[in-house]
Amino acid sequence: MKIAVDAMGGDNAPFATVKGSIEAVKEYGVEIILVGKKDVIEKELIKHNYTGSKIRIVNADEIITNEDKPVKAIKNKQNSSMVAAMNMVKNQEADAVISAGSTGALLTGGLLIIKRIKGIDRAALAPVYPTKRGIALLLDAGANTDCRPKYLQQFAVMGSIYCQKVLQIENPKVGLINIGEEQEKGNELTKEAYELLSNSHINFYGNLEARDIPAGNVDVMVADGFTGNIVLKLTEGLASTIFSMLKEEFMKNFITKLGALIIKPGLKKFKNRLDYSEYGGAPLLGVKGAVIKAHGSSNDNAIKNAVRQAKIFVENNVIERIEEDIEKLGGNHDTK
Repeated sequence: MKIAVDAMGGDNAPFATVKGSIEAVKEYGVEIILVGKKDVIEKELIKHNYTGSKIRIVNADEIITNEDKPVKAIKNKQNSSMVAAMNMVKNQEADAVISAGSTGALLTGGLLIIKRIKGIDRAALAPVYPTKRGIALLLDAGANTDCRPKYLQQFAVMGSIYCQKVLQIENPKVGLINIGEEQEKGNELTKEAYELLSNSHINFYGNLEARDIPAGNVDVMVADGFTGNIVLKLTEGLASTIFSMLKEEFMKNFITKLGALIIKPGLKKFKNRLDYSEYGGAPLLGVKGAVIKAHGSSNDNAIKNAVRQAKIFVENNVIERIEEDIEKLGGNHDTK
């Protein structure tokens, strides 16, 4: 299996992308194609004393930054590491692509270069969301701010397949994020989406209120990208604030510092459960290739786990399963 890694994408590139790729090769036995500035990547490989044959370099001199406008960047920076890596998937020179670079550019590239699966109206970004019971998949997390009911239906189907095949969750429960549990709650989008999800071949839980999201009552959480992104960013901010406030309290005096020392193992374990680097990245579901968006601040561990995630994605034929299940939605008469 060959996985293309955008070696220049992310806040910690190329150090994290190269080191994470080396670790992935050793642990998972995949072949890695590091795409980016060859001389820079070679220096990083030398730093880590890598001399194996499982990693090769494809030179790409340009870099897409977060300041670049996504569509313009994808069209004009043809020799960028991100575009070159995506073209390798398009041309079947690689089985998957991973990037910690610009989210907007990666979404745009997925649609313009790799393109959508036939029958899929919108691709969705699907990060893993830590909950009390484990993890859940949240989609869409920002790729589509305006949605139609059938988009949410397709998100639910794709999320269910990903949960089964990659996260190893049998018969995953799907919840529709809404302002109330009752079927009649919500706006026109959620009301119509509820009807579609109720009549789909998925394990539909029903509406999911925001306060119940952290409990982990469902395995797949479906929302339009506007709502999903707010849920994701609020959670990230809240977690960061809570840890910061705890640290301030624990550092106040000798007694609180002693207490912190006693419960430190438990706090570390709790923090690890919320650590995004353990989950790799967010798949872009709905395109004709395995595309994994790693967090912009990904370290080497996150890149390594993104490679593992891509490997499982490809091995379990996620795209083929999505194609099969979307075919079953042929009776969907939603025209909104």
